[in-house]
Amino acid sequence: MEMYVRVEEGKKWRRKDYHKPVSCRPLIPTCDSRSGYMSQGKHAEARELMYSGALLFFSHNQQNSAADLSMLVLESLEKSDAKVADDLLENLAKLFSLMDPNSPERVAFVSRALKWSSGGSGKLGHPKLHQLLAITLWKEQNYSESRYHFLHSTDGEGCANMLVEYSSSRGYRSEVDMFVAQAVLQFLCLKNKTSASVVFTTYTQKHPSIEKGPPFVQPLLNFIWFLLLAVDGGKLTVFTVLCEQYQPSLKRDPMYNEYLDRIGQLFFGVPPKQTSSYGGLLGNLLNSLMGTGEDDDTEEGQEDSSPIELD
Repeated sequence: MEMYVRVEEGKKWRRKDYHKPVSCRPLIPTCDSRSGYMSQGKHAEARELMYSGALLFFSHNQQNSAADLSMLVLESLEKSDAKVADDLLENLAKLFSLMDPNSPERVAFVSRALKWSSGGSGKLGHPKLHQLLAITLWKEQNYSESRYHFLHSTDGEGCANMLVEYSSSRGYRSEVDMFVAQAVLQFLCLKNKTSASVVFTTYTQKHPSIEKGPPFVQPLLNFIWFLLLAVDGGKLTVFTVLCEQYQPSLKRDPMYNEYLDRIGQLFFGVPPKQTSSYGGLLGNLLNSLMGTGEDDDTEEGQEDSSPIELD
């Protein structure tokens, strides 16, 4: 295993080395090779070899070579008939976690990994992969990106724990309620009411600056609590009165009422507005969260995975 020997000896293994020694070609197969693993249909064996090689390069801080092999792992998945499975998602997440957070290769890798994990459904990636990515980004204290991926997962508890840390370390005490309010409203806009409820309950129980409730000292938290109850009941009159009574709290963020317009459509039968009350950037943010032309009758949490812009 020349590659392994050279790496263990501390020698650099450059991209051009992949094609130099003939003996190394089967070690690092290319998809157009007529004699390598790919042409023999042995994607799994080749993929395992490339994955192990990538881990070896990462362990020796050879980021470029490791990134190249990581992309070949993805290429193997894309060109094979491999089914999306937890072990494959965990491998992809492991490679992501070892990449330089600031490298362009990491951006390209995660984009392709999420696309593959969607299984051609047009969604924005498998919830499990989103969860694993969110955990890695949380460990890196990249809270904004972590929140994005948690929103596209089904891990409300993990999201809440991350938000507690995010709020405690980076937020103002006066905005402790806004961290969870945004997450709950965005989960509901994605029709994931289970995660919305879990993130609210966990966050309010664990945040050191929130007194035990309900009811809560913060009016916005009481609104979210009532909203979750109203969503379960589905009564439009309750939803309407609730939004009217808590307008002072809802005016703290101009996006709240936009989210609530969508929630009204999804859970209370409110017809869509003919024109958005916001244009430009704010309108684009809302459209990216909610998506356009989506069918609302699909499974909870999976029916609308349009991108969510996070500030």
